[in-house]
Amino acid sequence: MNDHDRAGSLEWWRDAVVYQIYVRSFADGNGDGTGDIGGMRSRLGYLRELGVDAVWINPWYRSPLRDGGYDVADYREINERFGTTAEAEEFIADAADHGIRVIVDLVPNHTSSDHVWFAEAIAAPAGSAVRSRYHFLDGCGPGGAEPPNDWQSVFGGSAWTRVADGQWYLHLFDESQPDVNWDHPDVADEFDAVMRFWLDRGAAGFRIDVAHSLTKAPGYPDAGLESNDGKGTSDPSPYLDRDDLHPIVRRWRRLLDEYDERMMVAEAWVVAERRPLYLRPDEYHQAFDFDLLTAPWDAKQFSAIIDDSLRAARAVGSNSTWVLSNHDVVRHATRYGLPVGVDPGRWLLDGPHEVLDAERGARRARAAAFLTFALPGSVYVYQGDELGLPEVWDLPSEALQDPIWHDSGHTVKGRDGCRVPIPWESTGPSLGFGTSGSWLPQPPEFGRLAAAVQEDDPDSTLQLYRQAVAIRRQRRASTAVIDGRLDAEIAWIDVGAGGLAFERADGMRCVVNMGDDPFPLPDGNVLLASGPIVGDHLAPDTAVWLA
Repeated sequence: MNDHDRAGSLEWWRDAVVYQIYVRSFADGNGDGTGDIGGMRSRLGYLRELGVDAVWINPWYRSPLRDGGYDVADYREINERFGTTAEAEEFIADAADHGIRVIVDLVPNHTSSDHVWFAEAIAAPAGSAVRSRYHFLDGCGPGGAEPPNDWQSVFGGSAWTRVADGQWYLHLFDESQPDVNWDHPDVADEFDAVMRFWLDRGAAGFRIDVAHSLTKAPGYPDAGLESNDGKGTSDPSPYLDRDDLHPIVRRWRRLLDEYDERMMVAEAWVVAERRPLYLRPDEYHQAFDFDLLTAPWDAKQFSAIIDDSLRAARAVGSNSTWVLSNHDVVRHATRYGLPVGVDPGRWLLDGPHEVLDAERGARRARAAAFLTFALPGSVYVYQGDELGLPEVWDLPSEALQDPIWHDSGHTVKGRDGCRVPIPWESTGPSLGFGTSGSWLPQPPEFGRLAAAVQEDDPDSTLQLYRQAVAIRRQRRASTAVIDGRLDAEIAWIDVGAGGLAFERADGMRCVVNMGDDPFPLPDGNVLLASGPIVGDHLAPDTAVWLA
Protein backbone atom coordinates (compact mmCIF):
# COMPACT_ATOMS: atom_id res chain seq x y z
CA MET A 1 0.00 0.00 0.00
CA ASN A 2 1.17 3.59 -0.55
CA ASP A 3 1.16 6.87 1.36
CA HIS A 4 -2.64 7.02 1.27
CA ASP A 5 -2.70 4.51 4.10
CA ARG A 6 -2.92 5.48 7.74
CA ALA A 7 -1.49 3.78 10.79
CA GLY A 8 -3.00 0.37 11.36
CA SER A 9 -4.62 1.54 14.63
CA LEU A 10 -6.61 4.22 12.82
CA GLU A 11 -9.78 3.24 10.97
CA TRP A 12 -9.10 4.47 7.45
CA TRP A 13 -12.66 5.51 6.61
CA ARG A 14 -12.87 8.14 9.34
CA ASP A 15 -11.03 10.75 7.26
CA ALA A 16 -11.14 9.13 3.80
CA VAL A 17 -11.85 10.85 0.52
CA VAL A 18 -14.12 8.44 -1.35
CA TYR A 19 -14.86 8.83 -5.06
CA GLN A 20 -18.23 7.58 -6.31
CA ILE A 21 -18.17 5.80 -9.69
CA TYR A 22 -21.42 5.45 -11.61
CA VAL A 23 -20.19 2.63 -13.81
CA ARG A 24 -22.32 3.31 -16.89
CA SER A 25 -21.03 6.87 -17.12
CA PHE A 26 -17.40 6.81 -15.98
CA ALA A 27 -15.37 5.31 -18.83
CA ASP A 28 -16.21 3.01 -21.75
CA GLY A 29 -13.42 0.49 -22.33
CA ASN A 30 -14.92 -1.51 -25.20
CA GLY A 31 -16.57 1.21 -27.31
CA ASP A 32 -20.20 0.11 -26.93
CA GLY A 33 -21.36 3.44 -25.46
CA THR A 34 -21.68 2.14 -21.90
CA GLY A 35 -19.12 2.49 -19.12
CA ASP A 36 -17.52 -0.72 -17.89
CA ILE A 37 -14.87 -2.26 -15.68
CA GLY A 38 -12.24 -2.03 -18.42
CA GLY A 39 -12.86 1.71 -18.59
CA MET A 40 -12.56 2.03 -14.81
CA ARG A 41 -9.26 0.16 -14.79
CA SER A 42 -7.90 2.47 -17.47
CA ARG A 43 -8.59 5.51 -15.26
CA LEU A 44 -7.08 4.27 -12.01
CA GLY A 45 -4.06 6.49 -12.59
CA TYR A 46 -6.37 9.50 -12.77
CA LEU A 47 -7.95 8.54 -9.46
CA ARG A 48 -4.52 8.06 -7.88
CA GLU A 49 -3.51 11.54 -9.06
CA LEU A 50 -6.73 12.94 -7.60
CA GLY A 51 -5.60 11.45 -4.30
CA VAL A 52 -8.69 9.47 -3.29
CA ASP A 53 -8.48 6.79 -0.62
CA ALA A 54 -11.33 4.65 -1.93
CA VAL A 55 -13.93 4.36 -4.64
CA TRP A 56 -17.57 3.47 -4.16
CA ILE A 57 -18.93 1.56 -7.15
CA ASN A 58 -22.64 1.86 -7.94
CA PRO A 59 -24.23 -1.57 -8.54
CA TRP A 60 -22.28 -3.50 -11.17
CA TYR A 61 -24.29 -6.71 -10.81
CA ARG A 62 -26.31 -8.59 -13.40
CA SER A 63 -29.40 -6.49 -14.00
CA PRO A 64 -31.85 -5.50 -16.73
CA LEU A 65 -30.86 -1.89 -15.84
CA ARG A 66 -34.43 -0.68 -15.56
CA ASP A 67 -33.23 1.42 -12.62
CA GLY A 68 -29.57 1.87 -13.40
CA GLY A 69 -28.52 -1.40 -11.75
CA TYR A 70 -30.46 -0.96 -8.53
CA ASP A 71 -32.68 -3.73 -9.86
CA VAL A 72 -30.31 -6.62 -9.13
CA ALA A 73 -30.92 -10.00 -10.78
CA ASP A 74 -27.78 -11.71 -9.38
CA TYR A 75 -25.61 -10.24 -6.62
CA ARG A 76 -22.63 -12.48 -7.40
CA GLU A 77 -22.40 -11.94 -11.15
CA ILE A 78 -21.27 -8.78 -12.92
CA ASN A 79 -23.54 -7.25 -15.54
CA GLU A 80 -22.35 -8.51 -18.92
CA ARG A 81 -22.39 -4.92 -20.24
CA PHE A 82 -19.82 -4.01 -17.58
CA GLY A 83 -17.60 -7.08 -17.70
CA THR A 84 -17.22 -10.28 -15.69
CA THR A 85 -16.87 -11.21 -12.04
CA ALA A 86 -13.24 -12.11 -12.77
CA GLU A 87 -12.67 -8.59 -14.13
CA ALA A 88 -14.25 -7.15 -10.99
CA GLU A 89 -11.76 -9.09 -8.89
CA GLU A 90 -8.93 -7.82 -11.07
CA PHE A 91 -10.20 -4.25 -10.67
CA ILE A 92 -10.22 -4.57 -6.88
CA ALA A 93 -6.65 -5.91 -6.99
CA ASP A 94 -5.46 -3.21 -9.43
CA ALA A 95 -7.05 -0.50 -7.30
CA ALA A 96 -5.23 -1.83 -4.23
CA ASP A 97 -1.95 -1.55 -6.16
CA HIS A 98 -2.80 2.15 -6.61
CA GLY A 99 -3.53 2.54 -2.90
CA ILE A 100 -7.28 2.70 -3.50
CA ARG A 101 -9.85 0.61 -1.68
CA VAL A 102 -13.12 -0.49 -3.33
CA ILE A 103 -16.53 -0.15 -1.67
CA VAL A 104 -19.32 -2.00 -3.45
CA ASP A 105 -22.99 -1.12 -3.44
CA LEU A 106 -25.40 -3.53 -1.75
CA VAL A 107 -29.14 -3.38 -2.45
CA PRO A 108 -30.92 -5.27 0.37
CA ASN A 109 -34.39 -3.68 0.23
CA HIS A 110 -35.43 -5.20 -3.10
CA THR A 111 -34.30 -7.36 -6.01
CA SER A 112 -35.01 -7.18 -9.70
CA SER A 113 -38.19 -8.85 -10.93
CA ASP A 114 -35.70 -10.85 -13.06
CA HIS A 115 -34.17 -12.40 -9.93
CA VAL A 116 -34.63 -16.17 -9.69
CA TRP A 117 -36.39 -15.74 -6.35
CA PHE A 118 -39.11 -13.61 -7.91
CA ALA A 119 -39.58 -16.02 -10.80
CA GLU A 120 -40.06 -18.78 -8.23
CA ALA A 121 -42.50 -16.61 -6.28
CA ILE A 122 -44.64 -15.87 -9.33
CA ALA A 123 -44.75 -19.57 -10.24
CA ALA A 124 -45.68 -20.64 -6.69
CA PRO A 125 -49.15 -20.49 -5.13
CA ALA A 126 -50.22 -17.84 -2.64
CA GLY A 127 -48.94 -18.54 0.86
CA SER A 128 -45.96 -20.62 -0.27
CA ALA A 129 -42.57 -20.29 1.41
CA VAL A 130 -40.82 -19.00 -1.72
CA ARG A 131 -43.50 -16.35 -2.28
CA SER A 132 -43.10 -15.15 1.30
CA ARG A 133 -39.52 -14.06 0.54
CA TYR A 134 -41.32 -11.00 -0.82
CA HIS A 135 -44.38 -9.08 0.37
CA PHE A 136 -47.38 -10.66 -1.37
CA LEU A 137 -50.83 -9.74 -0.08
CA ASP A 138 -54.44 -10.13 -1.10
CA GLY A 139 -56.07 -6.96 -2.34
CA CYS A 140 -58.91 -4.94 -0.88
CA GLY A 141 -62.42 -4.32 -2.14
CA PRO A 142 -64.62 -6.54 -4.32
CA GLY A 143 -62.55 -9.38 -5.76
CA GLY A 144 -59.38 -7.94 -4.18
CA ALA A 145 -59.19 -5.47 -7.06
CA GLU A 146 -57.74 -2.63 -4.96
CA PRO A 147 -54.18 -2.48 -3.54
CA PRO A 148 -53.73 -3.85 0.00
CA ASN A 149 -53.10 -0.37 1.44
CA ASP A 150 -52.30 3.23 0.51
CA TRP A 151 -48.50 2.94 0.34
CA GLN A 152 -46.94 4.95 -2.46
CA SER A 153 -43.84 4.27 -4.57
CA VAL A 154 -40.95 6.71 -4.27
CA PHE A 155 -41.03 6.93 -8.07
CA GLY A 156 -44.76 7.72 -8.25
CA GLY A 157 -48.05 5.84 -8.09
CA SER A 158 -49.04 2.89 -5.93
CA ALA A 159 -46.36 0.74 -4.29
CA TRP A 160 -48.36 -2.39 -5.22
CA THR A 161 -48.64 -4.34 -8.48
CA ARG A 162 -51.09 -7.19 -9.09
CA VAL A 163 -50.03 -10.56 -10.49
CA ALA A 164 -52.01 -13.05 -12.56
CA ASP A 165 -53.46 -15.00 -9.62
CA GLY A 166 -54.86 -11.84 -8.06
CA GLN A 167 -52.36 -11.16 -5.28
CA TRP A 168 -50.36 -7.93 -5.05
CA TYR A 169 -46.63 -7.50 -4.38
CA LEU A 170 -44.91 -4.54 -2.72
CA HIS A 171 -42.36 -2.33 -4.49
CA LEU A 172 -41.40 0.93 -2.80
CA PHE A 173 -39.60 1.82 -6.02
CA ASP A 174 -40.31 0.70 -9.59
CA GLU A 175 -42.61 -2.26 -10.22
CA SER A 176 -39.52 -4.12 -11.50
CA GLN A 177 -38.03 -3.87 -7.97
CA PRO A 178 -40.07 -6.06 -5.57
CA ASP A 179 -39.22 -5.52 -1.90
CA VAL A 180 -37.84 -8.57 -0.10
CA ASN A 181 -39.30 -9.67 3.22
CA TRP A 182 -36.67 -9.45 5.97
CA ASP A 183 -38.83 -11.60 8.24
CA HIS A 184 -37.99 -14.58 6.02
CA PRO A 185 -34.79 -16.40 7.14
CA ASP A 186 -33.68 -17.00 3.53
CA VAL A 187 -33.27 -13.24 3.04
CA ALA A 188 -30.88 -12.73 5.95
CA ASP A 189 -28.87 -15.83 5.04
CA GLU A 190 -28.58 -14.80 1.41
CA PHE A 191 -27.28 -11.32 2.16
CA ASP A 192 -24.79 -12.72 4.65
CA ALA A 193 -23.51 -14.95 1.85
CA VAL A 194 -23.39 -12.07 -0.64
CA MET A 195 -21.41 -9.93 1.78
CA ARG A 196 -18.89 -12.72 2.36
CA PHE A 197 -18.61 -13.30 -1.39
CA TRP A 198 -17.39 -9.73 -2.01
CA LEU A 199 -15.37 -9.39 1.19
CA ASP A 200 -13.49 -12.56 0.27
CA ARG A 201 -12.67 -10.94 -3.07
CA GLY A 202 -11.12 -7.92 -1.44
CA ALA A 203 -13.97 -5.42 -1.17
CA ALA A 204 -13.28 -2.84 1.54
CA GLY A 205 -16.92 -2.66 2.51
CA PHE A 206 -20.41 -1.76 1.41
CA ARG A 207 -22.60 1.21 0.72
CA ILE A 208 -26.06 0.05 1.82
CA ASP A 209 -28.87 1.27 -0.42
CA VAL A 210 -32.03 2.71 1.23
CA ALA A 211 -30.74 1.55 4.60
CA HIS A 212 -33.73 3.11 6.38
CA SER A 213 -36.34 1.11 4.50
CA LEU A 214 -35.76 -2.60 5.11
CA THR A 215 -38.54 -3.62 7.47
CA LYS A 216 -42.30 -3.12 7.16
CA ALA A 217 -44.89 -2.83 9.92
CA PRO A 218 -46.82 -5.99 10.82
CA GLY A 219 -50.29 -5.93 9.34
CA TYR A 220 -49.26 -3.42 6.65
CA PRO A 221 -51.30 -0.48 8.03
CA ASP A 222 -52.11 2.51 5.85
CA ALA A 223 -49.42 5.18 5.86
CA GLY A 224 -51.84 8.06 5.47
CA LEU A 225 -49.44 9.83 3.14
CA GLU A 226 -50.27 11.43 -0.16
CA SER A 227 -46.85 10.62 -1.55
CA ASN A 228 -43.56 8.94 -0.61
CA ASP A 229 -40.36 10.82 -1.38
CA GLY A 230 -38.24 8.24 0.44
CA LYS A 231 -36.55 10.95 2.48
CA GLY A 232 -37.79 9.91 5.91
CA THR A 233 -39.93 11.79 8.36
CA SER A 234 -40.10 12.60 12.06
CA ASP A 235 -43.51 10.92 12.11
CA PRO A 236 -43.77 7.14 12.51
CA SER A 237 -43.89 5.32 9.18
CA PRO A 238 -44.89 1.73 8.46
CA TYR A 239 -42.00 1.33 6.00
CA LEU A 240 -39.34 3.98 6.77
CA ASP A 241 -36.81 4.24 9.59
CA ARG A 242 -38.37 1.55 11.76
CA ASP A 243 -36.61 0.48 14.96
CA ASP A 244 -36.90 -3.20 14.06
CA LEU A 245 -34.38 -2.85 11.21
CA HIS A 246 -31.45 -2.36 13.60
CA PRO A 247 -31.02 -6.05 14.52
CA ILE A 248 -30.35 -6.65 10.81
CA VAL A 249 -27.61 -4.03 10.87
CA ARG A 250 -26.05 -5.50 14.01
CA ARG A 251 -25.93 -8.89 12.32
CA TRP A 252 -24.08 -7.34 9.37
CA ARG A 253 -21.68 -5.56 11.70
CA ARG A 254 -20.76 -8.81 13.45
CA LEU A 255 -20.03 -10.31 10.04
CA LEU A 256 -17.84 -7.38 8.93
CA ASP A 257 -15.95 -7.43 12.21
CA GLU A 258 -14.67 -10.89 11.29
CA TYR A 259 -12.60 -9.15 8.58
CA ASP A 260 -9.84 -6.56 9.01
CA GLU A 261 -10.44 -2.89 8.17
CA ARG A 262 -13.84 -3.34 6.49
CA MET A 263 -16.71 -0.88 6.77
CA MET A 264 -20.23 -0.07 5.71
CA VAL A 265 -21.90 3.28 5.06
CA ALA A 266 -25.65 3.77 5.22
CA GLU A 267 -27.75 5.64 2.71
CA ALA A 268 -30.24 6.56 5.41
CA TRP A 269 -32.48 9.48 4.50
CA VAL A 270 -33.60 10.17 8.06
CA VAL A 271 -34.06 13.30 10.13
CA ALA A 272 -30.85 14.44 11.83
CA GLU A 273 -31.85 13.38 15.33
CA ARG A 274 -32.41 9.79 14.14
CA ARG A 275 -29.08 9.37 12.33
CA PRO A 276 -27.06 8.49 15.47
CA LEU A 277 -29.22 5.39 15.88
CA TYR A 278 -27.55 4.02 12.74
CA LEU A 279 -24.07 4.91 14.00
CA ARG A 280 -23.97 3.12 17.32
CA PRO A 281 -20.72 1.17 17.88
CA ASP A 282 -22.27 -2.14 16.84
CA GLU A 283 -24.04 -0.81 13.72
CA TYR A 284 -22.91 1.22 10.68
CA HIS A 285 -19.44 2.72 10.58
CA GLN A 286 -20.84 5.74 8.71
CA ALA A 287 -24.09 7.24 7.47
CA PHE A 288 -24.22 9.94 4.82
CA ASP A 289 -24.84 13.45 6.14
CA PHE A 290 -27.42 14.59 3.61
CA ASP A 291 -28.32 17.76 5.50
CA LEU A 292 -25.67 19.90 3.77
CA LEU A 293 -26.72 18.43 0.44
CA THR A 294 -30.30 19.62 0.94
CA ALA A 295 -29.46 22.97 2.57
CA PRO A 296 -29.64 26.34 0.78
CA TRP A 297 -26.48 28.41 0.37
CA ASP A 298 -26.65 30.09 3.76
CA ALA A 299 -23.89 30.46 6.37
CA LYS A 300 -26.16 30.18 9.41
CA GLN A 301 -27.82 27.01 8.16
CA PHE A 302 -24.50 25.46 7.11
CA SER A 303 -22.86 26.17 10.47
CA ALA A 304 -25.85 24.79 12.42
CA ILE A 305 -25.83 21.60 10.34
CA ILE A 306 -22.07 21.15 10.80
CA ASP A 307 -22.35 21.65 14.56
CA ASP A 308 -25.24 19.21 14.87
CA SER A 309 -23.53 16.59 12.73
CA LEU A 310 -20.20 16.70 14.55
CA ARG A 311 -21.90 16.61 17.93
CA ALA A 312 -24.16 13.69 17.01
CA ALA A 313 -21.32 11.66 15.49
CA ARG A 314 -19.04 12.20 18.50
CA ALA A 315 -21.79 11.10 20.87
CA VAL A 316 -21.79 7.58 19.38
CA GLY A 317 -18.08 7.35 18.57
CA SER A 318 -18.55 7.84 14.83
CA ASN A 319 -17.55 10.52 12.34
CA SER A 320 -19.37 12.87 10.02
CA THR A 321 -19.66 11.84 6.38
CA TRP A 322 -20.00 14.82 4.04
CA VAL A 323 -21.57 14.65 0.59
CA LEU A 324 -22.71 17.38 -1.81
CA SER A 325 -23.88 15.38 -4.84
CA ASN A 326 -24.56 11.82 -5.94
CA HIS A 327 -26.32 9.88 -8.68
CA ASP A 328 -29.78 10.65 -7.24
CA VAL A 329 -29.76 14.45 -6.97
CA VAL A 330 -29.27 17.52 -9.14
CA ARG A 331 -25.54 18.31 -9.22
CA HIS A 332 -24.61 21.00 -6.72
CA ALA A 333 -22.90 23.16 -9.35
CA THR A 334 -26.41 23.69 -10.73
CA ARG A 335 -28.34 23.66 -7.43
CA TYR A 336 -26.22 26.53 -6.10
CA GLY A 337 -26.97 28.58 -9.21
CA LEU A 338 -30.73 28.52 -8.60
CA PRO A 339 -32.59 31.13 -6.54
CA VAL A 340 -33.58 30.27 -2.98
CA GLY A 341 -36.94 28.52 -2.87
CA VAL A 342 -36.65 26.82 -6.27
CA ASP A 343 -37.02 23.02 -6.05
CA PRO A 344 -34.13 21.71 -8.20
CA GLY A 345 -35.94 18.47 -9.10
CA ARG A 346 -39.07 20.27 -10.26
CA TRP A 347 -37.04 22.98 -11.98
CA LEU A 348 -35.52 20.41 -14.37
CA LEU A 349 -38.88 20.05 -16.09
CA ASP A 350 -40.90 23.12 -15.16
CA GLY A 351 -38.22 25.83 -15.07
CA PRO A 352 -38.12 28.75 -15.52
CA HIS A 353 -34.69 27.85 -16.78
CA GLU A 354 -33.54 31.43 -17.28
CA VAL A 355 -33.24 31.88 -13.49
CA LEU A 356 -30.13 29.68 -13.42
CA ASP A 357 -26.89 31.58 -12.80
CA ALA A 358 -24.42 28.90 -13.91
CA GLU A 359 -21.29 30.94 -13.11
CA ARG A 360 -22.46 31.61 -9.58
CA GLY A 361 -23.28 27.93 -9.15
CA ALA A 362 -19.79 26.95 -10.32
CA ARG A 363 -18.13 29.37 -7.88
CA ARG A 364 -20.21 28.14 -4.97
CA ALA A 365 -19.58 24.50 -5.86
CA ARG A 366 -15.83 25.03 -5.63
CA ALA A 367 -16.19 26.87 -2.32
CA ALA A 368 -18.46 24.14 -0.92
CA ALA A 369 -15.89 21.48 -1.86
CA PHE A 370 -13.20 23.41 0.04
CA LEU A 371 -15.50 23.53 3.05
CA THR A 372 -16.18 19.78 3.12
CA PHE A 373 -12.51 18.91 2.58
CA ALA A 374 -11.60 21.07 5.58
CA LEU A 375 -14.17 19.56 7.95
CA PRO A 376 -13.42 16.64 10.29
CA GLY A 377 -14.69 13.33 8.93
CA SER A 378 -14.82 11.74 5.51
CA VAL A 379 -15.85 13.22 2.16
CA TYR A 380 -17.62 11.48 -0.71
CA VAL A 381 -17.05 13.01 -4.16
CA TYR A 382 -19.43 12.16 -7.00
CA GLN A 383 -17.69 11.55 -10.32
CA GLY A 384 -17.44 14.77 -12.32
CA ASP A 385 -17.67 17.05 -9.30
CA GLU A 386 -13.89 17.44 -9.54
CA LEU A 387 -14.45 18.78 -13.08
CA GLY A 388 -17.19 21.17 -11.99
CA LEU A 389 -19.77 19.39 -14.13
CA PRO A 390 -23.25 20.93 -14.03
CA GLU A 391 -26.56 19.11 -14.30
CA VAL A 392 -27.57 18.40 -17.92
CA TRP A 393 -31.07 19.74 -17.34
CA ASP A 394 -32.08 19.98 -21.01
CA LEU A 395 -31.88 16.30 -21.96
CA PRO A 396 -34.65 15.63 -24.50
CA SER A 397 -37.52 13.52 -23.24
CA GLU A 398 -36.78 10.77 -25.76
CA ALA A 399 -33.32 10.29 -24.18
CA LEU A 400 -34.58 9.84 -20.62
CA GLN A 401 -34.14 6.39 -19.09
CA ASP A 402 -34.82 6.95 -15.38
CA PRO A 403 -37.99 5.02 -14.38
CA ILE A 404 -39.09 8.10 -12.42
CA TRP A 405 -39.97 9.75 -15.74
CA HIS A 406 -42.39 6.94 -16.59
CA ASP A 407 -43.65 6.14 -13.09
CA SER A 408 -44.48 9.79 -12.35
CA GLY A 409 -46.59 10.06 -15.49
CA HIS A 410 -43.99 12.38 -17.06
CA THR A 411 -44.36 14.93 -14.25
CA VAL A 412 -40.86 14.44 -12.77
CA LYS A 413 -37.89 14.43 -15.14
CA GLY A 414 -35.74 12.22 -12.93
CA ARG A 415 -32.02 11.71 -12.40
CA ASP A 416 -30.54 11.23 -15.87
CA GLY A 417 -29.12 14.76 -15.92
CA CYS A 418 -26.54 13.96 -13.23
CA ARG A 419 -25.64 10.65 -14.87
CA VAL A 420 -24.42 11.93 -18.25
CA PRO A 421 -21.03 10.34 -19.10
CA ILE A 422 -17.78 12.02 -18.07
CA PRO A 423 -15.90 14.14 -20.64
CA TRP A 424 -12.28 13.06 -20.73
CA GLU A 425 -11.27 14.84 -23.94
CA SER A 426 -12.43 18.09 -25.55
CA THR A 427 -13.37 16.43 -28.85
CA GLY A 428 -14.45 13.08 -30.22
CA PRO A 429 -17.72 11.17 -30.57
CA SER A 430 -18.13 10.89 -26.78
CA LEU A 431 -15.49 13.37 -25.56
CA GLY A 432 -13.07 10.57 -24.68
CA PHE A 433 -15.64 8.57 -22.70
CA GLY A 434 -15.23 5.84 -25.31
CA THR A 435 -14.57 5.36 -29.01
CA SER A 436 -18.19 5.75 -30.11
CA GLY A 437 -21.25 7.52 -28.75
CA SER A 438 -22.55 7.40 -25.18
CA TRP A 439 -25.70 5.95 -23.66
CA LEU A 440 -26.83 9.46 -22.65
CA PRO A 441 -26.00 12.45 -24.89
CA GLN A 442 -23.30 14.83 -23.67
CA PRO A 443 -23.84 18.57 -24.16
CA PRO A 444 -21.29 20.47 -26.28
CA GLU A 445 -20.19 22.59 -23.30
CA PHE A 446 -18.82 19.46 -21.61
CA GLY A 447 -15.87 19.68 -24.00
CA ARG A 448 -14.41 22.73 -22.25
CA LEU A 449 -14.73 20.95 -18.88
CA ALA A 450 -12.94 17.78 -20.05
CA ALA A 451 -10.29 16.32 -17.78
CA ALA A 452 -7.62 16.74 -20.49
CA VAL A 453 -8.40 20.46 -20.76
CA GLN A 454 -8.28 21.00 -17.02
CA GLU A 455 -5.00 19.10 -16.68
CA ASP A 456 -3.23 22.05 -18.34
CA ASP A 457 -4.98 24.80 -16.36
CA PRO A 458 -3.49 25.44 -12.90
CA ASP A 459 -6.66 27.28 -11.83
CA SER A 460 -9.08 24.62 -13.05
CA THR A 461 -11.51 22.87 -10.76
CA LEU A 462 -9.64 19.59 -11.27
CA GLN A 463 -6.31 21.05 -10.21
CA LEU A 464 -7.92 22.74 -7.20
CA TYR A 465 -9.43 19.43 -6.10
CA ARG A 466 -6.05 17.72 -6.44
CA GLN A 467 -4.32 20.41 -4.41
CA ALA A 468 -7.05 20.43 -1.77
CA VAL A 469 -6.92 16.65 -1.33
CA ALA A 470 -3.11 16.73 -1.11
CA ILE A 471 -3.11 19.50 1.50
CA ARG A 472 -5.85 17.72 3.42
CA ARG A 473 -3.75 14.55 3.59
CA GLN A 474 -0.63 16.42 4.62
CA ARG A 475 -2.44 18.38 7.34
CA ARG A 476 -4.38 15.37 8.57
CA ALA A 477 -1.15 13.50 9.14
CA SER A 478 -0.29 16.01 11.89
CA THR A 479 -3.76 16.15 13.45
CA ALA A 480 -4.05 14.95 17.03
CA VAL A 481 -5.25 11.38 17.51
CA ILE A 482 -7.41 10.68 20.55
CA ASP A 483 -8.27 7.08 21.45
CA GLY A 484 -7.36 5.99 17.93
CA ARG A 485 -9.64 8.58 16.30
CA LEU A 486 -8.95 11.87 14.59
CA ASP A 487 -9.80 14.83 16.82
CA ALA A 488 -13.18 15.99 15.53
CA GLU A 489 -13.18 19.43 17.18
CA ILE A 490 -13.34 22.74 15.32
CA ALA A 491 -13.41 26.26 16.74
CA TRP A 492 -15.70 28.76 15.06
CA ILE A 493 -14.36 32.18 14.06
CA ASP A 494 -16.62 35.22 13.81
CA VAL A 495 -16.16 36.85 10.39
CA GLY A 496 -19.49 38.68 10.34
CA ALA A 497 -22.82 38.11 8.63
CA GLY A 498 -22.68 35.88 5.58
CA GLY A 499 -19.35 34.35 6.53
CA LEU A 500 -18.49 30.90 7.80
CA ALA A 501 -15.07 30.28 9.33
CA PHE A 502 -13.46 27.79 11.66
CA GLU A 503 -10.07 26.62 12.88
CA ARG A 504 -9.17 22.93 12.89
CA ALA A 505 -7.17 21.04 15.47
CA ASP A 506 -4.04 21.35 13.31
CA GLY A 507 -4.33 25.16 13.21
CA MET A 508 -5.57 25.47 9.63
CA ARG A 509 -8.42 27.93 9.12
CA CYS A 510 -11.19 27.59 6.55
CA VAL A 511 -13.11 30.74 5.62
CA VAL A 512 -16.10 30.81 3.25
CA ASN A 513 -17.93 33.92 2.07
CA MET A 514 -21.55 32.85 1.63
CA GLY A 515 -22.85 36.43 1.62
CA ASP A 516 -23.23 39.13 -1.00
CA ASP A 517 -20.32 41.42 -0.05
CA PRO A 518 -16.56 41.00 0.40
CA PHE A 519 -15.22 40.91 3.96
CA PRO A 520 -11.70 41.14 5.47
CA LEU A 521 -9.74 37.92 5.71
CA PRO A 522 -8.66 36.73 9.16
CA ASP A 523 -4.95 36.51 9.87
CA GLY A 524 -2.97 33.72 8.24
CA ASN A 525 -1.02 32.73 5.16
CA VAL A 526 -3.08 31.59 2.19
CA LEU A 527 -2.65 27.88 1.51
CA LEU A 528 -5.25 27.58 -1.22
CA ALA A 529 -8.32 29.46 -2.42
CA SER A 530 -11.30 28.44 -4.51
CA GLY A 531 -11.17 31.72 -6.45
CA PRO A 532 -9.05 34.86 -6.84
CA ILE A 533 -8.00 36.71 -3.67
CA VAL A 534 -7.89 40.47 -4.26
CA GLY A 535 -6.10 42.42 -1.55
CA ASP A 536 -7.06 41.39 1.97
CA HIS A 537 -10.76 40.75 1.30
CA LEU A 538 -12.59 37.54 0.45
CA ALA A 539 -15.04 37.82 -2.42
CA PRO A 540 -18.57 36.34 -2.24
CA ASP A 541 -18.93 32.63 -3.12
CA THR A 542 -15.25 32.00 -2.38
CA ALA A 543 -13.44 29.85 0.17
CA VAL A 544 -9.85 30.04 1.40
CA TRP A 545 -7.59 27.92 3.60
CA LEU A 546 -5.19 29.79 5.87
CA ALA A 547 -2.19 28.47 7.78
